[in-house]
Amino acid sequence: MKRLVQERVVIPENLAGRRLDSALARLLPDYSRSLIKSWIERGQVSEENGSPLRPRSPVQTGQAYEIRGELAAAGAVEPEFVEFDVHHADPDLIVVNKPAGLVVHPGAGNSGGTLQNGLLHRFPELQAVPRFGLVHRLDAGTTGLLLVARTAAAHQRLTRDLQARRIGREYRAVTRGCPVAGGTIDQPLGRHPRDRLRMAVRPGGRRAITHFRVLERFRDNAFVAVRLETGRTHQIRAHLAHAGYPLAGDFLYSRGGTGFDRPALHAARLEAMHPATDRECAFEAPLPDDIRGLLTRLAGEQREWDEFSWSG
Repeated sequence: MKRLVQERVVIPENLAGRRLDSALARLLPDYSRSLIKSWIERGQVSEENGSPLRPRSPVQTGQAYEIRGELAAAGAVEPEFVEFDVHHADPDLIVVNKPAGLVVHPGAGNSGGTLQNGLLHRFPELQAVPRFGLVHRLDAGTTGLLLVARTAAAHQRLTRDLQARRIGREYRAVTRGCPVAGGTIDQPLGRHPRDRLRMAVRPGGRRAITHFRVLERFRDNAFVAVRLETGRTHQIRAHLAHAGYPLAGDFLYSRGGTGFDRPALHAARLEAMHPATDRECAFEAPLPDDIRGLLTRLAGEQREWDEFSWSG
């Protein structure tokens, strides 16, 4: 059974003059340009005045388009009970507190048991939402907060806010090595030329900006707060490794370790405008027990590690 996509978009000034398929791909980032092109060719995209359309048709500011495209069936993504915590849920928005080791969506070697399977089990209405509601992702080893849209309209709004850098994402991490001070890493990231599992700072990569602040220094490690300005694959892991401070437990980006069995990274805070009410929302998740235990071991004493803030 196929799923139907129904969208309405209006061309903004900055996209005037582009090809129709290119402009729609920018406005509907959840769908590939090739899929959008196929919708246009099949007559599933229409201008409000009913003019025939071609993928290369130029668009103008203010033009409105209706999209009624078809998506293939969910396929291998089946509802399945998966253990995870729901930090917040309302009719438009879900915030998940993801545990370590949980893969976000099915892929090679992970046909089931993912967060996406679990979301479809707990919230069946996500079958009708692009990407089954997922707005962004976390690596399997990363813990913490993840945004999930509960309606197609909410997904469109949150995705646009994420692209426009209007969603704040703050992390906590433990590094190997001690930065002298915080700072900003503004270096392009692309696939590593020899290891396709890794990202690397390289010319021609996509711009990536990471801000970090040192919260606590230890003899050979540091506890840092990280804010993302962009959201590239492995951005924090690759940027901090490039700067000489790889994450504790991140064996993909460094050798040696601290007796920690995953990248010591936690998505601690999310800030966003609610997609239905425009109310400013902030969500926080305390450090998981394993990172808390690592910090206690490094410091030689127990502390309230969640009391640290970006500004404080």
